[in-house]
Amino acid sequence: MGKILRALLFGLVGAGLVHVAVVLLVPYYSDRNAWSRISDYGEDWRFHAVVRQATTEAVPLALDPLFEAVACRFDITDLPAHITAVGTAPYWSISVYNRQGENIYSINDRTAIADQLDLVVARPPQMIELNKTKPISAANSVLIEADMNEGFVVVRGFVPDSTWKTQVDTFLKSANCLPLL
Repeated sequence: MGKILRALLFGLVGAGLVHVAVVLLVPYYSDRNAWSRISDYGEDWRFHAVVRQATTEAVPLALDPLFEAVACRFDITDLPAHITAVGTAPYWSISVYNRQGENIYSINDRTAIADQLDLVVARPPQMIELNKTKPISAANSVLIEADMNEGFVVVRGFVPDSTWKTQVDTFLKSANCLPLL
């Protein structure tokens, strides 16, 4: 009887471990993750509006109804990514994700330098080079070191009421996602 209970206990523990491993690996192996959804919006190195309703051109992502968002995929294998936007919004935030959708870095207008959206995402060797010879275009940028080759950023703008929509849309449309030359 003791051998049966021990075998049953080991079987349950083993099944639990397998279950946890599968749940944790689903985002990594899923072909409908955030990376692939954003690729449906358009080409890399350009911001695309994140939509709420499904259309023939885009796949919806879950959004807070008081926020508008734009997303950009990038590849920093050769050059760092430089993300900027001009203008103001009642509140904005940006999140940097790796290809698997793990949040690498987040910043908002309250913690950014001079309330401006200006950041550079670079790999460790690129960051060493940036610190040696910082380009003028990145003089006031927030520098983010990320040990990855591909990633994406999502910029969100808060629209407290309809009177702010135009201003927030203008801010989000001004967003640029370009290689840092």
